[in-house]
Amino acid sequence: MTELLSLTLLFFLIAMVYSSAGFGGGSSYLATLSLSGLDFFDLRMIALICNIVVVSSSVFLFTKHKFIIWKKIFPLILFSIPLAFAGASLKLDVRYFYLLMGFSLLLSALFMMIDTSKELKKLPRYSNALIGGGIGILSGMVGIGGGIFLSPLLHLSKWDKPKIIAATSAAFILANSLSGLFGQIYAHGFNIEWKTISVLVLAVILGSQIGIRMTIFKLNPMHVKRLTAFVILLVSLRLLFKYI
Repeated sequence: MTELLSLTLLFFLIAMVYSSAGFGGGSSYLATLSLSGLDFFDLRMIALICNIVVVSSSVFLFTKHKFIIWKKIFPLILFSIPLAFAGASLKLDVRYFYLLMGFSLLLSALFMMIDTSKELKKLPRYSNALIGGGIGILSGMVGIGGGIFLSPLLHLSKWDKPKIIAATSAAFILANSLSGLFGQIYAHGFNIEWKTISVLVLAVILGSQIGIRMTIFKLNPMHVKRLTAFVILLVSLRLLFKYI
């Protein structure tokens, strides 16, 4: 009971922080759940479901305010959706899964620390499909939406205005999370304990509604982002040291 309460509070805070930036929080849900002792199949299911719940509201609001440009998003999700499904359908050994998750969380933490004020050369159009597909299969295998990888790349390449990028990331996360969830169900079934998932979903609903509509305690978003990245970095190193 104490563990569930702790998870509920952490999921609430994660959803509140990530939703304010258009993210779902999948990497942090995974980082938190990896320390809980839950079955590694359940970890991905819970993270994906919570991702879907959080970004659904974001996508609705972004669409309502016309920040989502589906014509630009289509090349990104064209390959990411089937590859996220394929990645989620793969039956990974427990050790290899945790190693993959450890490296993915490490990469997530590093991407979150990137200074997006710097600029790279503008990416060619065909790269959207390559980026979307690559992030899609990795996201499906691990159990995240992939926005944490996509957003920094779009910012660095000056893909569009910050609000358009946030909206694009939210739509990308929703598409990948849904595809990944169906892939998980197809390959492994759906056997999550309803009490646990119901409580955690309620927590992320409340957290995301607050996060979407307000600036978190008026803190500098970059400070919050880097603090979260530091926590994910510690978890990733713990997993890597344990399973290498």
